[in-house]
Amino acid sequence: MAVKVLVVDDSSFFRRRVSEILEQDSNIQVIGFAVNGREAVDKARELKPDVITMDVEMPVLDGISAVKEIMAATPTPILMFSSLTRDGATATLDALDAGALDFLPKKFEDIARNNEDAIALLQNKVKEIGRRRLCRFSRPAPISRPTPAPAPRSSSTTNTSSGIVQPDRSFSRPAPASSPAASSSSTSNIRASGKQYQLVAIGTSTGGPVALQTILTQLPANFPHPILLIQHMPAAFTPAFAARLNGLCRINVKEAQNGDRLVPGTAYLAPGGQQMLIEGRGGSRTLRVFEDDSPRITYKPSVDVTFASAAKTFGGDVLAVVLTGMGADGRDGARMLKQVGATIWAQDEKTSVVYGMPQAVANAGLASESLALTDVAARLTRETGCG
Repeated sequence: MAVKVLVVDDSSFFRRRVSEILEQDSNIQVIGFAVNGREAVDKARELKPDVITMDVEMPVLDGISAVKEIMAATPTPILMFSSLTRDGATATLDALDAGALDFLPKKFEDIARNNEDAIALLQNKVKEIGRRRLCRFSRPAPISRPTPAPAPRSSSTTNTSSGIVQPDRSFSRPAPASSPAASSSSTSNIRASGKQYQLVAIGTSTGGPVALQTILTQLPANFPHPILLIQHMPAAFTPAFAARLNGLCRINVKEAQNGDRLVPGTAYLAPGGQQMLIEGRGGSRTLRVFEDDSPRITYKPSVDVTFASAAKTFGGDVLAVVLTGMGADGRDGARMLKQVGATIWAQDEKTSVVYGMPQAVANAGLASESLALTDVAARLTRETGCG
């Protein structure tokens, strides 16, 4: 069954371009167009598409407001198109907060090195998020995200965000608990393994911004280990995303910089377009962040690259988590971690926006646990001895 798509943009050229690209794939059918957010809301109700592609900046009703109205009335997977600017990054993150599942740069040359790869990526994203609608659609209840009262911070990162209300992203998963202690009963009787850790590393892609926010906002300020975050995201977006998380979380969150010293209770987000490695021994571990022009590595940042560095530097004292995302980035790095005795968890299929990366890890026999997104924070706090 073809994935039915509603294309929304005020530019006739861009509507036509997106439609032409999508319909090159026989598994995608463009069933309608909208020229502004108000028309998008109406056509979402009328046409009931499997996926909506949506511009951020439009007349009459902007993309963010349209996402909110669509998710309230006729919840549908939405892929945003955005400019790679600071304002564009902030607006796109707002759209994800409102309920959009994923985003792509509006300039196709910013998506991939060549036009063929950009076309394939757009088609694959539409098909992947469309499967959420085709396979497991149900009308979601809105999810209230609590705004924790931040503990005193030593980080220099500016807090720039406030509490938000999020609709469900999977179209089937239950509402998350408001705190680790209130997490589902599925984790209440699980005891910590007793293993000692020095580092937590989390890798993700499609659906990752919402997944990371869900987890990190529930961690206590006294979380005992540094956390490395590897999210596939453009370079223009990671500073805004780190600042947003920092404003919502009790722990400190910052975009990683070359030479950063790893300290407990701080999460380091790998900068877009760069790789993040760990250097040093003993009590002094620092980050090496660098530009990577290697054509052999598709993702920058790459979960595999950072996981491999963690395996080399920390050995088995790592708790790694692979969350929702397309592809298999993280599988090879998780294998290296597993070989030195590290613990690997994967997000389950039901709560993943795209069950690609976690499935690759699970199918390879590398994950000791498959967890619902809403259970990850509670399990982290318990396993690391701070909950």
